[in-house]
Amino acid sequence: MAEENFDPVRGGRKWLLGIGVLLKQFSVGQSVVCYCDGHCPNDEENGTCVGQPGSQCFSAVKEVVNEETGMREIQQTYGCLPPHESGFMQCKGQKVPHQTGRAILCCDDADLCNKYLIPKIVYRSTTPRPDAGYDETIPYIALIISITVCLMALFGVLTFFYLKFKKREDSRKMCLVPGGRGYETYLTSSGTLQDLIDQSSGSGSGLPLLVQRTIAKQIQMERPVGKGRYGEVWLARWRGERVAVKVFFTTEEASWFRETEIYQTVLMRHENILGFIAADIKGTGSWTQMLLITEYHERGSLHEHLRTHVLEPSSLLSLASTAASGLAHLHMEIFGTRGKPAIAHRDIKSKNILVKRNGQCAIADFGLAVRFVSEDNKIDIAPNTRVGTRRYMAPEVLDESLNTVMFDSFKMADMYSLGLVFWEMCRRCWTGDKLTEADEYQLPFFDCVPSDPSFEDMHEVVCIKKIRPQLSSRWDSEEVLRTLSKIMQECWHPNPAVRLTALRVKKTLHKLEVDNSIKIV
Repeated sequence: MAEENFDPVRGGRKWLLGIGVLLKQFSVGQSVVCYCDGHCPNDEENGTCVGQPGSQCFSAVKEVVNEETGMREIQQTYGCLPPHESGFMQCKGQKVPHQTGRAILCCDDADLCNKYLIPKIVYRSTTPRPDAGYDETIPYIALIISITVCLMALFGVLTFFYLKFKKREDSRKMCLVPGGRGYETYLTSSGTLQDLIDQSSGSGSGLPLLVQRTIAKQIQMERPVGKGRYGEVWLARWRGERVAVKVFFTTEEASWFRETEIYQTVLMRHENILGFIAADIKGTGSWTQMLLITEYHERGSLHEHLRTHVLEPSSLLSLASTAASGLAHLHMEIFGTRGKPAIAHRDIKSKNILVKRNGQCAIADFGLAVRFVSEDNKIDIAPNTRVGTRRYMAPEVLDESLNTVMFDSFKMADMYSLGLVFWEMCRRCWTGDKLTEADEYQLPFFDCVPSDPSFEDMHEVVCIKKIRPQLSSRWDSEEVLRTLSKIMQECWHPNPAVRLTALRVKKTLHKLEVDNSIKIV
């Protein structure tokens, strides 16, 4: 049967074709025979084509629309690609994002290698998804995660070192001692107020704020020792040490703020200025306490001391000299990187000067103080509705002629008030062998104005009548009284420019102290 079906003519033709293909391929060297359908050259037959050296065989599919049915159909073609067309743009065309509806595969590894290649069309959306604004590939996500972890680790390290540094700084600056429960042990158990002041007030501007608030919380009130228009003064204790607590009325918030601000001025500490310890505000929803904690001096104010004590000339000289020394320190401006501004008190009187145990004075109550820094040429006046004590007001204050642009005007007003305080001191100093020769204590102008004089009363006496406190003739017999008589007259002169400065008074009285000590020796 095989022999009967054999067609020698057809078999011969196939044999010759095979021989021809081999000869042709041999003649072109590296050429390849490709299966072709739909892209066969005109001179090729039997569904094959021979490509030149470097050519590739291809199999391509394309989505077309049938004109008769209107349906989409897949059309597949085969053929040879010349060497100049068999590059990336042809053989990899289906991978280009904007190419859609077609695909192609190429090969050149064997003859007729493209006959069984079946390209697959990949359909892509031509518009990006609304929520796909970033690359979601695994390498990109891994990169984002890695960067985030690194940044978080860096932030954690920086935070750790910052907190460590801050705790060390707080421990050094705020006098904190690390305790068993973090930093709740604010102050050393064995420290005294003087130790704290010596350790943390090298600038002379008071204790650190945290220590101040801690002390204020640990204060134990005992009893009231004084009362004024600003509030009350209480005797209190802190770890067994006696302190004075000035409790301000709620209407005197400006005075509390100003006094606290002045006390915390750099280089403010001085032996003849009341020692400041702490300031704090305590309160709930229904009440508020503004506290100012200072050193406690059991002898009280100079006003109370003079009422109950008669002075010896040496005691008088010590009180007058130290009062002038404290005021001179206030008035003095100290230059430097952390210098002290000049300060005028504006309310000098015997009730605002305290007597220390050693018989020296300490100036207190800075609720009306004014500061001046020459570098800025600016006077810092607190917005306070309070005014000074009318009985001690200088003439230029009473007649409202005080030059508020010149800081020296405020200092000269202080010197006028200091002269009246010296007069109070001198009245209580005895000059003979008997203590009964001292005068009864009186306030300045006690014989000219009522106990609570008005502005008009003081203006008429001081500015219009130009009355000054009367000097006693017995003062001429004692050198200290005689010297202070001259000083006080120059201090309450109507012309502010003529008055003595606090530094001049301090030096004069210091020289008198030295001379008296030499005479005693």
